[in-house]
Amino acid sequence: MAVETHVLDDDCETITGWGRTAPTLARVRRPRGHSEVADAVRSSGGRGTIARGLGRAYGDAAQNAGGTVLDMTGLDRILAVDATAGLAVCEAGVSLHRLTEALLPLGWILPVSPGTRYVTVGGAVGADVHGTNHAVSGSFGRHVTALELLTADGGIRTVLPGTPLFDATTGGMGLTGVILTATLRLLPVETSLMTVGTERAPDLDETMARLAHADRRHGHSVARIDLLARGAATGRAVLTHGDHTPYDALPRRHRARRAPLAFRPALLPAPPPFVPGGLLGRTAAELLNELRYRGAPRARTGGLQSLTAFLHPLDGIPHRNRIHARAGFVPYQFVVPYGQEEALRTVVRRIADRRCPAFGAVLQRFGAGGPGPLSFPLPGWTLALDLPGGLPGLGAFLDSLDEEVAGAGGRVFLARDSRVRPETLAAMYPRLGEFRALRAALDPRSVLTSDLSRRLDL
Repeated sequence: MAVETHVLDDDCETITGWGRTAPTLARVRRPRGHSEVADAVRSSGGRGTIARGLGRAYGDAAQNAGGTVLDMTGLDRILAVDATAGLAVCEAGVSLHRLTEALLPLGWILPVSPGTRYVTVGGAVGADVHGTNHAVSGSFGRHVTALELLTADGGIRTVLPGTPLFDATTGGMGLTGVILTATLRLLPVETSLMTVGTERAPDLDETMARLAHADRRHGHSVARIDLLARGAATGRAVLTHGDHTPYDALPRRHRARRAPLAFRPALLPAPPPFVPGGLLGRTAAELLNELRYRGAPRARTGGLQSLTAFLHPLDGIPHRNRIHARAGFVPYQFVVPYGQEEALRTVVRRIADRRCPAFGAVLQRFGAGGPGPLSFPLPGWTLALDLPGGLPGLGAFLDSLDEEVAGAGGRVFLARDSRVRPETLAAMYPRLGEFRALRAALDPRSVLTSDLSRRLDL
């Protein structure tokens, strides 16, 4: 999948995040090897440079107005796979889709994958992405055993877990260096199927109770929550949990017995360039939420689903970011610690009371956080949703939610952010000063920079 850009001339292109809300102009360079990356960093000019993968950061993390953007998708080689030890070495521009395609027939997959496999390894490290199994497996950086990192001076370092530079790079949004290669620890599987259970929860408290129960019994669990339901139904949700299906658990005549590790991703036809905003307003959201909730079983277990359909629901509709009309959409994801459930209830009630046409809202539980000062997960509840960019008063409303989250000791996810205030971010990430100090020592001229880093003074 190509980076979403529009060529203006030989030097500049318009670049935007996946939410399509804040396009900027930058010079795009497309290196094909490590020396070309080093040359691009050394010659980036006063506005610096930032690495970019497949453009799935929702906001401005991979944009650099007036500067240089390195499209890293040309560095897409899988360099080595040790099918005995369960390790893979690859370049940073390899997509999780391509890795899955190559590894699954060998009986291995990535231990952590976000809702889309169309992100690069470099992007997954830089955002320290998480999946629906975070409570069990942690975030992506936990399964990286080594990185090759090109720093602002053009030098290449081997960076290992447990070092300050490694920790700052996992979740560091590309600001510590350009990731060139990564060594990944893999997870063995016997089939390409998941054993899935689904159930309905009538309100938020029941949703949280059932998620906590599912996390103790299953590898993956998530709740798709109705943020338009009010009153007694506030926070109602459809819960899904899943585990990797062992070969012996397949039904006797199931086709997967003949090809248990087949990779069969399914895609729906692409939507039009945009859908008029009125079609995706509150009424449509209410209808979709009602259909999803009423159409789900009250309780069902033992269903079989393809691994890709279960792990990557966002890939079911290619270019799904276009369905939110020309104004784009504003993603919002936060986490609040365990013990701060009242803050979660408050946010859910406020969104429901405001009648925000939220799409794709999911609630899940996080386990232990990563060691990185800017890594998003912490032990607690995380809620992610998308809102149409043209909603009146949306910025002020989200600012007020930020204050609620920060007051509870929570934080927002930088890979999904395009509007949080710098002073609020400092309250959310108490180790922000540590990250700034490391970055200042490593890159005193801010060669590696982005629209996000300038906006938030990272």
